[in-house]
Amino acid sequence: MKDQIIPSQPTNFGKFKDPYTTADGSERASVTLTNPETLWFNTGTLCNIECEHCYILSSPSNDALVYLTADEVTEYLDQIEARDWPVREIAFTGGEPFMNPDMVEMAQRSLARGYDVLILTNAMRPMMRKSVRAGLSELIATYGDKLTFRVSVDHWSREKHDEERGDGSFDKTIEGMEWLRDQGAKLAVAGRSMWDESEAESRAGFAALFETHNFKIDPQNRAMTVIFPEMDENAEVPEITTSCWGILDKSPQSVMCSSSRMVVKRRGADRPAVLACTLLAYEPEFEMGTTLAEAEADVRLNHPHCAKFCVLGGASCSA
Repeated sequence: MKDQIIPSQPTNFGKFKDPYTTADGSERASVTLTNPETLWFNTGTLCNIECEHCYILSSPSNDALVYLTADEVTEYLDQIEARDWPVREIAFTGGEPFMNPDMVEMAQRSLARGYDVLILTNAMRPMMRKSVRAGLSELIATYGDKLTFRVSVDHWSREKHDEERGDGSFDKTIEGMEWLRDQGAKLAVAGRSMWDESEAESRAGFAALFETHNFKIDPQNRAMTVIFPEMDENAEVPEITTSCWGILDKSPQSVMCSSSRMVVKRRGADRPAVLACTLLAYEPEFEMGTTLAEAEADVRLNHPHCAKFCVLGGASCSA
Protein backbone atom coordinates (compact mmCIF):
# COMPACT_ATOMS: atom_id res chain seq x y z
CA MET A 1 0.00 0.00 0.00
CA LYS A 2 1.28 3.42 -0.87
CA ASP A 3 1.78 5.88 1.97
CA GLN A 4 -1.05 8.33 2.30
CA ILE A 5 0.02 11.87 1.39
CA ILE A 6 -1.39 14.44 3.78
CA PRO A 7 -1.44 17.98 2.37
CA SER A 8 0.56 20.43 4.43
CA GLN A 9 -1.49 22.98 6.35
CA PRO A 10 -0.69 26.58 7.19
CA THR A 11 0.99 26.96 10.58
CA ASN A 12 -2.03 28.78 12.00
CA PHE A 13 -4.54 26.38 10.42
CA GLY A 14 -7.94 26.80 12.08
CA LYS A 15 -6.99 30.02 13.82
CA PHE A 16 -8.04 33.60 13.13
CA LYS A 17 -11.22 32.59 11.32
CA ASP A 18 -14.05 33.96 13.45
CA PRO A 19 -13.88 37.59 14.63
CA TYR A 20 -15.66 36.75 17.87
CA THR A 21 -14.38 33.28 18.78
CA THR A 22 -10.94 31.64 18.75
CA ALA A 23 -10.27 28.15 17.38
CA ASP A 24 -10.77 26.58 20.82
CA GLY A 25 -14.11 28.33 21.34
CA SER A 26 -12.91 31.09 23.66
CA GLU A 27 -14.07 34.68 23.37
CA ARG A 28 -11.67 36.62 21.17
CA ALA A 29 -10.14 39.75 22.67
CA SER A 30 -11.18 43.12 21.30
CA VAL A 31 -9.85 46.63 21.73
CA THR A 32 -11.82 49.86 22.18
CA LEU A 33 -10.61 53.16 20.80
CA THR A 34 -10.08 54.86 24.16
CA ASN A 35 -7.48 57.53 23.41
CA PRO A 36 -7.01 58.35 19.71
CA GLU A 37 -3.60 60.00 19.82
CA THR A 38 -2.33 59.32 16.29
CA LEU A 39 -4.02 59.46 12.92
CA TRP A 40 -1.96 57.77 10.22
CA PHE A 41 -2.13 58.48 6.50
CA ASN A 42 -0.78 55.99 4.01
CA THR A 43 0.34 58.26 1.21
CA GLY A 44 0.37 55.40 -1.35
CA THR A 45 2.15 52.07 -1.79
CA LEU A 46 4.46 53.21 -4.60
CA CYS A 47 8.11 53.19 -3.53
CA ASN A 48 11.41 53.91 -5.23
CA ILE A 49 12.80 50.53 -4.11
CA GLU A 50 11.46 47.03 -3.50
CA CYS A 51 12.59 45.53 -0.22
CA GLU A 52 13.03 41.82 0.25
CA HIS A 53 10.56 41.61 3.17
CA CYS A 54 8.24 44.61 2.91
CA TYR A 55 5.13 44.04 5.04
CA ILE A 56 2.97 46.15 2.72
CA LEU A 57 4.60 44.98 -0.55
CA SER A 58 5.59 48.50 -1.61
CA SER A 59 7.45 48.74 -4.91
CA PRO A 60 7.89 50.97 -7.98
CA SER A 61 4.84 49.25 -9.52
CA ASN A 62 2.45 48.58 -6.60
CA ASP A 63 -0.27 51.24 -6.62
CA ALA A 64 -2.87 49.18 -4.75
CA LEU A 65 -3.06 52.18 -2.43
CA VAL A 66 -2.97 55.34 -4.51
CA TYR A 67 -1.72 58.79 -3.60
CA LEU A 68 -3.75 60.72 -1.06
CA THR A 69 -4.19 64.42 -1.76
CA ALA A 70 -3.65 67.34 0.59
CA ASP A 71 -7.37 68.16 0.40
CA GLU A 72 -8.27 64.62 1.47
CA VAL A 73 -5.94 64.91 4.45
CA THR A 74 -7.54 68.25 5.34
CA GLU A 75 -10.97 66.60 5.31
CA TYR A 76 -9.82 64.17 8.02
CA LEU A 77 -8.15 66.91 10.03
CA ASP A 78 -11.55 68.61 10.05
CA GLN A 79 -13.16 65.35 11.21
CA ILE A 80 -10.69 65.09 14.10
CA GLU A 81 -11.93 68.44 15.36
CA ALA A 82 -15.57 67.62 14.70
CA ARG A 83 -15.29 64.33 16.62
CA ASP A 84 -13.21 66.00 19.36
CA TRP A 85 -10.53 63.32 19.14
CA PRO A 86 -7.52 64.13 21.39
CA VAL A 87 -5.06 63.55 18.55
CA ARG A 88 -1.55 64.90 19.15
CA GLU A 89 0.23 63.36 16.16
CA ILE A 90 -0.36 63.07 12.43
CA ALA A 91 1.83 60.38 10.89
CA PHE A 92 2.61 59.58 7.26
CA THR A 93 3.75 56.24 5.89
CA GLY A 94 3.84 54.48 2.51
CA GLY A 95 5.28 53.20 0.26
CA GLU A 96 7.73 56.04 0.26
CA PRO A 97 5.81 59.16 1.31
CA PHE A 98 8.02 61.49 -0.72
CA MET A 99 6.89 59.75 -3.92
CA ASN A 100 3.58 61.54 -3.29
CA PRO A 101 3.72 65.04 -4.86
CA ASP A 102 1.54 66.45 -2.04
CA MET A 103 3.72 65.17 0.83
CA VAL A 104 5.23 68.51 1.85
CA GLU A 105 1.83 70.23 1.62
CA MET A 106 0.15 67.50 3.68
CA ALA A 107 2.79 67.89 6.38
CA GLN A 108 2.48 71.69 6.30
CA ARG A 109 -1.29 71.62 6.73
CA SER A 110 -1.00 69.21 9.66
CA LEU A 111 1.71 71.23 11.37
CA ALA A 112 -0.26 74.45 10.85
CA ARG A 113 -3.13 72.89 12.84
CA GLY A 114 -0.76 72.41 15.78
CA TYR A 115 -0.16 68.66 15.46
CA ASP A 116 3.17 66.92 15.79
CA VAL A 117 4.02 65.29 12.46
CA LEU A 118 5.89 62.02 11.93
CA ILE A 119 7.08 61.02 8.45
CA LEU A 120 8.40 57.53 7.78
CA THR A 121 10.89 57.64 4.92
CA ASN A 122 13.89 55.86 3.43
CA ALA A 123 15.50 59.33 2.98
CA MET A 124 16.60 58.38 -0.54
CA ARG A 125 16.17 60.08 -3.91
CA PRO A 126 12.45 61.01 -3.67
CA MET A 127 13.16 63.05 -0.54
CA MET A 128 16.32 64.52 -2.03
CA ARG A 129 14.67 66.13 -5.05
CA LYS A 130 15.42 69.86 -5.15
CA SER A 131 11.79 70.98 -4.78
CA VAL A 132 11.18 68.58 -1.86
CA ARG A 133 14.31 69.72 -0.04
CA ALA A 134 13.27 73.34 -0.43
CA GLY A 135 9.87 72.61 1.10
CA LEU A 136 11.31 70.53 3.93
CA SER A 137 13.92 73.15 4.78
CA GLU A 138 11.12 75.66 5.27
CA LEU A 139 9.06 73.27 7.40
CA ILE A 140 12.04 72.36 9.59
CA ALA A 141 12.94 76.02 10.08
CA THR A 142 9.35 76.96 10.91
CA TYR A 143 8.22 74.03 13.07
CA GLY A 144 11.43 72.56 14.50
CA ASP A 145 10.88 69.57 16.79
CA LYS A 146 7.19 69.38 15.88
CA LEU A 147 8.35 67.48 12.77
CA THR A 148 10.12 64.10 13.07
CA PHE A 149 11.63 62.03 10.28
CA ARG A 150 11.79 58.33 11.13
CA VAL A 151 14.24 56.87 8.66
CA SER A 152 14.22 53.18 7.73
CA VAL A 153 17.68 51.81 8.50
CA ASP A 154 17.04 48.09 8.62
CA HIS A 155 20.46 47.31 10.10
CA TRP A 156 23.33 49.42 11.37
CA SER A 157 25.72 47.73 8.92
CA ARG A 158 25.88 48.55 5.21
CA GLU A 159 26.08 44.85 4.30
CA LYS A 160 22.88 43.73 6.04
CA HIS A 161 20.89 46.85 5.21
CA ASP A 162 21.73 46.47 1.51
CA GLU A 163 20.89 42.77 1.72
CA GLU A 164 17.30 43.83 2.41
CA ARG A 165 17.05 47.03 0.35
CA GLY A 166 19.47 46.63 -2.54
CA ASP A 167 23.09 47.51 -3.26
CA GLY A 168 23.92 51.12 -2.57
CA SER A 169 20.78 51.87 -0.58
CA PHE A 170 22.61 52.27 2.74
CA ASP A 171 24.87 55.03 1.44
CA LYS A 172 21.95 56.88 -0.16
CA THR A 173 19.96 56.71 3.08
CA ILE A 174 22.90 57.99 5.13
CA GLU A 175 23.30 60.84 2.63
CA GLY A 176 19.66 61.80 3.15
CA MET A 177 20.00 61.59 6.93
CA GLU A 178 23.07 63.80 6.84
CA TRP A 179 21.15 66.38 4.83
CA LEU A 180 18.30 66.28 7.39
CA ARG A 181 20.84 66.57 10.22
CA ASP A 182 22.36 69.64 8.63
CA GLN A 183 18.91 71.26 8.38
CA GLY A 184 18.43 70.74 12.11
CA ALA A 185 15.70 68.13 11.62
CA LYS A 186 14.56 65.85 14.43
CA LEU A 187 15.58 62.30 13.47
CA ALA A 188 14.57 58.81 14.52
CA VAL A 189 15.37 55.40 13.06
CA ALA A 190 13.37 52.25 12.39
CA GLY A 191 15.37 49.01 12.33
CA ARG A 192 14.51 45.34 11.98
CA SER A 193 15.09 42.33 14.23
CA MET A 194 15.43 39.82 11.39
CA TRP A 195 19.14 39.17 11.96
CA ASP A 196 20.60 36.85 14.57
CA GLU A 197 21.63 39.37 17.19
CA SER A 198 20.27 40.45 20.53
CA GLU A 199 18.49 43.73 21.03
CA ALA A 200 21.46 44.96 23.07
CA GLU A 201 23.84 44.13 20.21
CA SER A 202 21.57 45.85 17.72
CA ARG A 203 21.33 49.01 19.82
CA ALA A 204 25.10 49.04 20.33
CA GLY A 205 25.56 48.86 16.57
CA PHE A 206 23.16 51.75 16.01
CA ALA A 207 24.90 53.74 18.75
CA ALA A 208 28.19 53.45 16.88
CA LEU A 209 26.52 54.42 13.60
CA PHE A 210 24.90 57.50 15.17
CA GLU A 211 28.17 58.59 16.76
CA THR A 212 30.08 58.22 13.48
CA HIS A 213 27.65 60.50 11.65
CA ASN A 214 26.81 62.83 14.53
CA PHE A 215 23.13 61.89 14.43
CA LYS A 216 21.35 63.14 17.55
CA ILE A 217 19.39 59.93 18.04
CA ASP A 218 19.26 58.06 21.35
CA PRO A 219 19.93 54.36 20.57
CA GLN A 220 18.40 53.27 23.87
CA ASN A 221 15.18 55.27 23.50
CA ARG A 222 12.61 52.90 21.96
CA ALA A 223 10.68 55.77 20.43
CA MET A 224 13.80 57.15 18.75
CA THR A 225 15.44 53.86 17.76
CA VAL A 226 12.59 51.49 16.99
CA ILE A 227 13.52 47.85 16.35
CA PHE A 228 10.46 46.16 14.94
CA PRO A 229 9.71 42.46 15.40
CA GLU A 230 9.27 40.57 12.16
CA MET A 231 5.77 40.02 10.82
CA ASP A 232 5.33 36.56 9.34
CA GLU A 233 1.66 35.66 8.93
CA ASN A 234 2.60 31.97 8.80
CA ALA A 235 4.53 31.99 12.08
CA GLU A 236 2.89 30.03 14.86
CA VAL A 237 1.30 32.49 17.29
CA PRO A 238 -1.43 32.08 19.91
CA GLU A 239 -4.80 33.73 19.51
CA ILE A 240 -5.57 36.45 22.03
CA THR A 241 -8.58 35.76 24.20
CA THR A 242 -10.23 38.01 26.75
CA SER A 243 -8.49 36.07 29.53
CA CYS A 244 -5.06 36.81 28.02
CA TRP A 245 -5.07 40.37 29.34
CA GLY A 246 -4.85 39.13 32.92
CA ILE A 247 -2.47 36.28 32.10
CA LEU A 248 -0.08 38.59 30.26
CA ASP A 249 -0.61 41.46 32.71
CA LYS A 250 -1.42 43.74 29.79
CA SER A 251 -4.21 46.18 29.13
CA PRO A 252 -6.16 46.62 25.88
CA GLN A 253 -5.15 50.28 26.16
CA SER A 254 -1.52 49.26 25.51
CA VAL A 255 -2.37 47.97 22.03
CA MET A 256 -1.94 50.28 19.04
CA CYS A 257 -5.55 50.13 17.85
CA SER A 258 -6.71 51.70 21.13
CA SER A 259 -4.93 54.91 20.17
CA SER A 260 -4.64 55.12 16.38
CA ARG A 261 -6.31 54.63 13.00
CA MET A 262 -4.98 54.82 9.42
CA VAL A 263 -6.46 56.46 6.32
CA VAL A 264 -5.81 54.87 2.91
CA LYS A 265 -7.17 55.27 -0.59
CA ARG A 266 -7.57 52.10 -2.64
CA ARG A 267 -7.05 52.10 -6.37
CA GLY A 268 -10.42 52.77 -8.03
CA ALA A 269 -12.13 53.97 -4.84
CA ASP A 270 -14.15 57.18 -4.85
CA ARG A 271 -12.84 58.26 -1.47
CA PRO A 272 -10.41 57.17 1.26
CA ALA A 273 -11.21 54.59 3.91
CA VAL A 274 -10.21 54.32 7.57
CA LEU A 275 -8.46 51.17 8.78
CA ALA A 276 -8.06 49.81 12.28
CA CYS A 277 -4.34 49.23 11.92
CA THR A 278 -1.30 50.41 9.98
CA LEU A 279 -0.16 46.81 9.47
CA LEU A 280 -3.28 45.38 7.84
CA ALA A 281 -3.85 47.52 4.78
CA TYR A 282 -5.05 44.64 2.60
CA GLU A 283 -7.37 42.91 5.08
CA PRO A 284 -11.01 43.94 4.34
CA GLU A 285 -12.07 42.84 7.82
CA PHE A 286 -10.07 45.72 9.29
CA GLU A 287 -11.58 48.41 7.07
CA MET A 288 -13.99 50.37 9.26
CA GLY A 289 -15.67 52.81 6.86
CA THR A 290 -14.88 56.13 5.26
CA THR A 291 -15.27 58.40 8.30
CA LEU A 292 -13.70 58.75 11.72
CA ALA A 293 -17.13 58.30 13.27
CA GLU A 294 -17.34 54.81 11.78
CA ALA A 295 -13.77 54.12 12.90
CA GLU A 296 -14.75 54.46 16.56
CA ALA A 297 -15.99 50.84 16.58
CA ASP A 298 -14.17 48.16 18.59
CA VAL A 299 -11.43 46.12 16.86
CA ARG A 300 -11.39 42.32 17.13
CA LEU A 301 -7.85 40.93 17.33
CA ASN A 302 -8.41 38.45 14.53
CA HIS A 303 -5.02 38.36 12.81
CA PRO A 304 -1.57 36.89 13.60
CA HIS A 305 -0.05 40.40 13.54
CA CYS A 306 -2.39 41.42 16.38
CA ALA A 307 -0.83 38.74 18.55
CA LYS A 308 2.82 38.75 17.55
CA PHE A 309 3.43 42.41 16.77
CA CYS A 310 1.11 44.29 19.11
CA VAL A 311 0.14 42.16 22.09
CA LEU A 312 3.13 39.85 22.51
CA GLY A 313 5.75 41.98 20.77
CA GLY A 314 4.65 45.19 22.44
CA ALA A 315 5.62 47.25 19.40
CA SER A 316 4.05 50.51 18.31
CA CYS A 317 4.34 52.43 15.06
CA SER A 318 3.76 55.78 16.73
CA ALA A 319 6.43 58.16 17.94
